[in-house]
Amino acid sequence: MGSAGVQIVCVALGVLGLIGGIVCCAIPRWKVSSFTGQNIVTAQETEEGLWMSCVVQSTGQQQCKSYESMLVLPSDLQAARAMTIISCMVTSLAILILFAGADFTTCVENEDIKPKISLVAGIALLVSGLLLIIPVSWSANNVISNFYNPLVAQKMELGTCIFIGWAAGVLLILSGGLLMCFSRAKSGSSGGTAKYYGNSASAPAANKNYV
Repeated sequence: MGSAGVQIVCVALGVLGLIGGIVCCAIPRWKVSSFTGQNIVTAQETEEGLWMSCVVQSTGQQQCKSYESMLVLPSDLQAARAMTIISCMVTSLAILILFAGADFTTCVENEDIKPKISLVAGIALLVSGLLLIIPVSWSANNVISNFYNPLVAQKMELGTCIFIGWAAGVLLILSGGLLMCFSRAKSGSSGGTAKYYGNSASAPAANKNYV
């Protein structure tokens, strides 16, 4: 079974990954305007996220508008909506499961079941990390492809949420990997070997007569 210190580190990494996933889901900075080439107008900046797009003026004033329909979004953002939400839900559930089976808690007193609970939490954290990295990488690939496409007039660059999503996904995968490595059941319930004697040999030295 993993030590309490390793499990505390995994909980901290999981919480950081959950915060990163929530930031990626809530903040509209997946794509930002690029001021390269012919896009030299810096009076306003366009920011796009999963739920809304915003226009930030050079004076600092910001105006945001929610997407009128999910069908107007590209396929990568449609998938990112579902996968980031599922990732946050799975991460929250994994952290709760880890607390139940951790060595530093007494929610579960059976020492044989605790490693299995920690293993389940590790698998859940690993899956949630993949669910977060996949849509972020997909969206980043589309942004880079459109940036080098001469037919696309409005160039966009990678937003802050892309990098936060990568970092959060790595933290979740690292946390899940550590739990899976250290969550191992004990090889045996006792370190010694029991010896049994028959009725005739119950006390081999007691019935001997010494002269």
